[in-house]
Amino acid sequence: MMKKLLGVLVFAIAFFFAWRWYGQLGLKAVAAPPPQAGPPAMMALPVKVAHAKRDKVSAKIEAVGDLVAGESIVLRPEIVGRIAAIRFEEGNKAKVGDLLLELNAEEQRSAYAQSQASLKLEQESFKRIRDVRAKNLVSQQQYDESLARLQNAEALLERDRVRLARTQLYAPFDGILGLRQVSVGDYVSPGQSLVNLESVDPIKLDFKLAEKFAAKLVKGLKLEVSVEAWPGRVFRGEVQAVDPRLDEPTRTVKVRARLPNPDLALKPGMFARVVLDLGHSRDALFVPEQAVQAKGSTSMVFRVVDGKAMLIPVKTGERRPGFVEIIEGLNDGDWIVVDGQIKLRDGMPVMVMNKEAQ
Repeated sequence: MMKKLLGVLVFAIAFFFAWRWYGQLGLKAVAAPPPQAGPPAMMALPVKVAHAKRDKVSAKIEAVGDLVAGESIVLRPEIVGRIAAIRFEEGNKAKVGDLLLELNAEEQRSAYAQSQASLKLEQESFKRIRDVRAKNLVSQQQYDESLARLQNAEALLERDRVRLARTQLYAPFDGILGLRQVSVGDYVSPGQSLVNLESVDPIKLDFKLAEKFAAKLVKGLKLEVSVEAWPGRVFRGEVQAVDPRLDEPTRTVKVRARLPNPDLALKPGMFARVVLDLGHSRDALFVPEQAVQAKGSTSMVFRVVDGKAMLIPVKTGERRPGFVEIIEGLNDGDWIVVDGQIKLRDGMPVMVMNKEAQ
């Protein structure tokens, strides 16, 4: 019996130590950290690149202005009268000297005929006085009085001739007639608007530029003009005159240009956008426009440096078809990403795909 109890006790003690040893091994296995793997290598992103290149560009200024008729008037009568005839069609062309309107001239013709008769009488009278004076048969006073009456008759005839002439209104220059404001039979007074006449070939363009450009503005500078009425069309002209006096409130220079307008596409009063060529060129750095990305209010490009794409802020300038001028941020010869930049991040490695850049 004692042997059985001793055997059970030995077995229990052996089991206890075996259990303790196995537990310690298990704890060590759980506590041991797994081996740490290194960061995965970043793959190079395939892209296409292009050079930033310098080129010559003309120095230009942009402005806005208004088109103005080369010549413009509103026909107005100088005397009172009734409209007797209208000799034009609205919107048609008129040549210098064309008769446009006539006022009733019965009174003026009558006065002119009377003055002609009076002049003829005074001429005959003066002729007789002059002949008799040559024989000393009349006094000097009689001669002077006859001469004065003759001169007065001549003045009255000229006055009535002018009044008669004012009953007819002629075109003072070639142009396009506007909309008439009167009809036949209307009674008009001096200064009343009858119809406007506009000369639009060539047409004038008035615009203003900042004071800093004053020294560069001279007669003959070339310019290009666009208007909303003719999208995509460019009209060309040149500076006709520069106002020698600056506009004091705005500190701007007033400029007037002249543009040929043979098809009459340009109308007085149109709003125009102006690009003025200052007549000299400058160096400029250009990149393809697809390389430039907008990040808020900042323009950015990816420049390739040592196999990596670096995001660079740039300042842009003039635009050409397919290209953008870079004023600051890049140098001539820099490689910039033009395709594949959508997935790029600053500092990512890149693989150049176009052969000319490799």
